[in-house]
Amino acid sequence: MHMTHDPKAPAAPEISFDEFLKVDIRLGTVVEASVFPQARNPSYRLKVDFGAALGIKKSVAQITAHYAPKEMVGSRVMAVVNFPPRQIGPAQSEVLVLGFADSADQIVLVRPDRDAPDGARLA
Repeated sequence: MHMTHDPKAPAAPEISFDEFLKVDIRLGTVVEASVFPQARNPSYRLKVDFGAALGIKKSVAQITAHYAPKEMVGSRVMAVVNFPPRQIGPAQSEVLVLGFADSADQIVLVRPDRDAPDGARLA
């Protein structure tokens, strides 16, 4: 599936509310972050805590332009938690951390503006 980062691109095809509800987006806290040199594009390996129900999940995220691994630990992120895992080089990415492309096509993370518990589902 090809996704465009072009802000001038038209909206994606219409979906029903029931289809949207199938996408499980949760809030988590990054507990580990490290450079992932085996990735094709500059990336970090993350471990994200989604609370008691989901636990800690792994992700590979192309967020190196705006974030350092050290500053990622303890930060809050939103992620899709119900995609099938993807093998990225020697790592498995279990969740898709969400962000938007800036004007230089670098990812800026989606974050809540108030506190909510780890594992909270997007409502």
